[in-house]
Amino acid sequence: MFGLTPFNRSVARLNDTDPFRNLIDDFFNDAMPMRVLRNDTFKIDVREENDTYVVEADLPGFNKDNIRLSYEDGDLTIEAKAVEEKKEDKKTYLHRERRQCQMRRTIHLGELDPDKIEASLKDGILTITAHKTQVIENKRQITIK
Repeated sequence: MFGLTPFNRSVARLNDTDPFRNLIDDFFNDAMPMRVLRNDTFKIDVREENDTYVVEADLPGFNKDNIRLSYEDGDLTIEAKAVEEKKEDKKTYLHRERRQCQMRRTIHLGELDPDKIEASLKDGILTITAHKTQVIENKRQITIK
């Protein structure tokens, strides 16, 4: 965390079993592995046009067979999965690599027409066009007699 040092590192601790003190020390500890969220998932842009939503997802290196789209209860879910393994015919190898990656994003878009959701993948950008449905308002002000 930017090299922050809590004030109590240079002061002798009175009680090492104090959970609050340990919580603060763990928060400021530089050796603690921090999760980098920007590397965890793909970026998306969502824009609303007249009667559609357009979703663009950056998925470089993925092909359409490794991407799954689903829509349920107003939620559009994009899942991308990749498995990469370098295989060699030689049994005596010095270095071998494997990599697995699975990412998922869910966006609440509300009521859509599931039959009119279209998707295309070009140059690593997944473009989804989802048409809104006509929602009939059943909301009224009722006069009391």
